[in-house]
Amino acid sequence: MLTQFQSSTAGPLRNRHEGPLTAFHEFYQDDFRPRGHYLPMWEHIQITGQQMLGAKAHDAHLALHNEGVTFTVYSDSDEGIERVWPFDILPRIIPAAEWRQIEAGIKQRIRALNLFLKDLYHGQRILKDGVIPPELIYRGKDFRREIMDIDPPHDIYTHISGVDLIRDEAGQYLVLEDNLRTPSGVSYMIENRIIERRILPEFFARYRVRRVEHYPELLLQALRHLSPRGEDSAVIVVLTPGIFNSAYFEHTFLAKEMGVELAEGRDLVCKNNKVYLKTTQGLRQVDVIYRRVDDDFLDPLVFRPDSMLGVAGVINAWRAGQVAIVNAPGAGIADDKAVYAYVPDIIRYYLGESPILASVPTYQMTNAQDLAYVLDNMQTMVIKAVAESGGYGMLMGPSSTAVQRADFARKIVENPRNYIAQPVVQISRHLCYLDGELESRHLDLRPFAIYGREIEVVPGGLTRVAMTKGSLVVNSSQGGGSKDTWVLADS
Repeated sequence: MLTQFQSSTAGPLRNRHEGPLTAFHEFYQDDFRPRGHYLPMWEHIQITGQQMLGAKAHDAHLALHNEGVTFTVYSDSDEGIERVWPFDILPRIIPAAEWRQIEAGIKQRIRALNLFLKDLYHGQRILKDGVIPPELIYRGKDFRREIMDIDPPHDIYTHISGVDLIRDEAGQYLVLEDNLRTPSGVSYMIENRIIERRILPEFFARYRVRRVEHYPELLLQALRHLSPRGEDSAVIVVLTPGIFNSAYFEHTFLAKEMGVELAEGRDLVCKNNKVYLKTTQGLRQVDVIYRRVDDDFLDPLVFRPDSMLGVAGVINAWRAGQVAIVNAPGAGIADDKAVYAYVPDIIRYYLGESPILASVPTYQMTNAQDLAYVLDNMQTMVIKAVAESGGYGMLMGPSSTAVQRADFARKIVENPRNYIAQPVVQISRHLCYLDGELESRHLDLRPFAIYGREIEVVPGGLTRVAMTKGSLVVNSSQGGGSKDTWVLADS
């Protein structure tokens, strides 16, 4: 595993010795001096010292607690444990030039994946032309035959996306995975910024930081754009599974910020291929459903018949053009981890362009050579279940036991389509203030894109931090934390 970072920076703050640098460090250069865009912040920290950081960290935790900013971490017994959102006060800073590449790469990726979904549920040219093996799609858990030939409003499937990025040892940005079903985390991105502005206004005085707080406004505009009865009269609801969902805080946050109704499946009813919201004044027709319910539970007449979370008949209403569903059902096949390996080919096929953002090398378990290689080298691999998210269904080879590797090998052989493998990337690290010390922790970045009239990428994102020393697992559902993400404006 990665040895820890050693800082030789002098000053009033004490850094724990963390060993030689192997991963790219976001904060420090190779000679252990802060990178240029961190110098104003570092100079202020050096002057004010550790006592200031400790007080600010306490204020941030107290503010998050008082405002009820929480997340649920599930234990091994499947009992939810609600905790205050874990937040590190030292922001991640992205220079304007770096962000331009990220933004262009995400827009390119979302545009290509949207065309891919439209093709997949209509003519399937990409399969007929042999770019992607048909069996890879047909055997995918999230390919929905039930929605073939449905035309979503404006041909948009990927309305809301969260694209996970990492930086490799050379500092190159790589796409780790795409989140196109019900991507979460945007409310925490906004709360991070609100808290940071409140407790560290002196940092903001030294930088020109682009705003992220307007995300709900952008989302509302995109949802209104989809309304079959026109934008001015659009009735929008956020469909939530309920209070026991780990992201329920986000569901309530977005509904409140957009000024729309938060509804559970039992609050909606379908009649004559139209969806209605039950109110104290009678039924009110709904035009757009921003659903945070997975496909399987969305409509018991089409998908799982035992679902109590969805709305019976909503797919027929969608097919009839009487309601828009965000994100479109069936979009999950485009963020299937087995399909991920073909995204560069998808970009070239539909756009005739080379990918702006590179991908992590990926081994397909349905390929005999890849399978044999991975089984012989499991201790150096990250192995992932293709339809899982949140860090579940994953084997971190370097930290695994022989028993765990044997168990995964058996599962892979039994169902090779359900797994992919990737080499371990020593993802970048950043300075964090933890337990009164400055330490380095691994992190990634999830920028959020909204596809309305055009594709908008909010300048920032959710930086997720592996709070455990040496860990590469940053997922919030696995106990990870977060940072505010600052994208600098052009000079």
